[in-house]
Amino acid sequence: MTSAAADRRRAFPPNWPLRIGLLVLAIYVVYAAQILDITWTRFLIGIEHGERFLSRMFPPDFSHDKLQLLYAGMMESLQIAILATVFGTAISLPLGLASARNISPAPIAWAARLFIVLCRTFHPLIVAILFVKAVGFGALAGILALTVASVGFISKLVGEATEEMSMKQVEAVRATGASFMSVIIMGVMPQVMARFIGFIAYELDSNLRNSALVGLVGGGGIGATLFTAFQRFDYDFVLTIVISIIAIVMVGEILSGFMRRLFQ
Repeated sequence: MTSAAADRRRAFPPNWPLRIGLLVLAIYVVYAAQILDITWTRFLIGIEHGERFLSRMFPPDFSHDKLQLLYAGMMESLQIAILATVFGTAISLPLGLASARNISPAPIAWAARLFIVLCRTFHPLIVAILFVKAVGFGALAGILALTVASVGFISKLVGEATEEMSMKQVEAVRATGASFMSVIIMGVMPQVMARFIGFIAYELDSNLRNSALVGLVGGGGIGATLFTAFQRFDYDFVLTIVISIIAIVMVGEILSGFMRRLFQ
């Protein structure tokens, strides 16, 4: 009985490595908060400033002149998102297939993977800053930045989907003596096309959101309009823009979900 009772007491022994790790993490959090000057006083002051800021945002400004600016910015953001998605998709499909190690030679696959990693290394905002410096302010910088982001996302998922597919269909097409392009079209694409359409739909939705973000650094679109409104302390128009961005993102989410269901 004594041995059984001892076994029951040791059924859940203390996990000392986990406890020590959590203690070290807690100590580091306190240390980092002090270094970064994160204090309760500053948090309370920030709440007061936020209340004054929100009070100046209501009611939103839907005047005719502001709606014209809003429409122009939204249409530019929509065009940036669509063009970036189209260009990114056109690059991503062959790049993703090239990165799949089950259908590409190792040197080509690793070179494609290296390029994909480079596209995924930096946030679209940083890439947008680089393109703004290279080509100047405007929609072109935003399109190029979101194209890079689209290539990094879609090509990676296409490569993974290709590596996960069944090789039986591919081998059957190869056995007929078909060319490499015929193998891709008849053996690979039917297996990955449904997921590929889903990737495109998701990336379009993501580009709709990011088009507002890149505009804050000069990439055009509604983000530029939002930045200008902040500079002019036109906070009621800021709220109008924010509401519009939320609405367009929700519509994009609905459309992307419909596209994914349509091609499943």
